[in-house]
Amino acid sequence: MSNPASSSIAPAPSPLASSRVPPEAASGAPSPEAIAEAYVAAWNETDPARRRAGIAAARAGAGTYRDPVMAADGPAGIDAMLAGVQAKFPGFVLRRTSRVDAHAGPQGGSGGGPGGGWLRFTWSLGPAAGPSVVEGVDFCTLAPEGRLASVVGFIDKAPA
Repeated sequence: MSNPASSSIAPAPSPLASSRVPPEAASGAPSPEAIAEAYVAAWNETDPARRRAGIAAARAGAGTYRDPVMAADGPAGIDAMLAGVQAKFPGFVLRRTSRVDAHAGPQGGSGGGPGGGWLRFTWSLGPAAGPSVVEGVDFCTLAPEGRLASVVGFIDKAPA
């Protein structure tokens, strides 16, 4: 997690409740909320070493990210992407704006990967003390250990 005193982007607000938790979360894997919060914290972390540690905490080793304007593969690519967003939007904060909705498939069957599941949540990006500039929803697949294997983002609101 970030240290707000040393980061130019403020920490995200506390987690929102989730209504459904996949079975793997009860078996020692991180909870969907914990994974989503680690993911959001990595987006907000401006210290490169702490940001890379946050990426490792939230994501499976070869994780991917895709949205209409960006793509990244693996920890180094995701780190470079986050650093680029921070450079484009200095001082902005990513906030989760919905609960984490999670499931592991029909009758707890395999989800996004062998033994994984899925998450979704909405988010906003904007100045710490101002309105959002970008808003969207992320759909995530979980690796068997419960960390993010892939994230596909959809942007609902963006600057012209």
